[in-house]
Amino acid sequence: MSAAPPAVGDAAPDFTLVDQLGTRRTLSELVADRAVLVVFYPFAFSGICTGELRELRDERERFDNPAVQAVAISCDPMFALRAWDDAEAFFFPLLSDFWPHGEVARGYGVLEPSGGFARRGTFLVDRDMTIAWSLVNGPGERRDFSGVDAAVAALPVG
Repeated sequence: MSAAPPAVGDAAPDFTLVDQLGTRRTLSELVADRAVLVVFYPFAFSGICTGELRELRDERERFDNPAVQAVAISCDPMFALRAWDDAEAFFFPLLSDFWPHGEVARGYGVLEPSGGFARRGTFLVDRDMTIAWSLVNGPGERRDFSGVDAAVAALPVG
């Protein structure tokens, strides 16, 4: 069973996962540069997930700027993420939480244990490794990124 998702003000669980190119990415290293929008999604190549990640890609200035960068996490294997990135040309890391299966999603309280996939959890992690904003949606509910802009604007500068 997954723990409850971390709330605003809670410490963000650190993690190291491989991206679609096999590069290890560590949250605590990423936030040293700028805040990180951590976007969990159920499955590569699925309809709602593709639409959401295309929104991140197509509105790059909102999700990749001096204040924030995005990473997306699913329980898919690295090679599936590579194929999806090749098809979609995402600019951000697609991180594989494949093995141990769903460990990071479980730590963020978004693992759906009956299906072995991540629910649509979105967490803005500030440079102090604190949750600054969050939203969790069920697998069939498209997330609304509109709250991210105000949360990023409220982050401390520098």
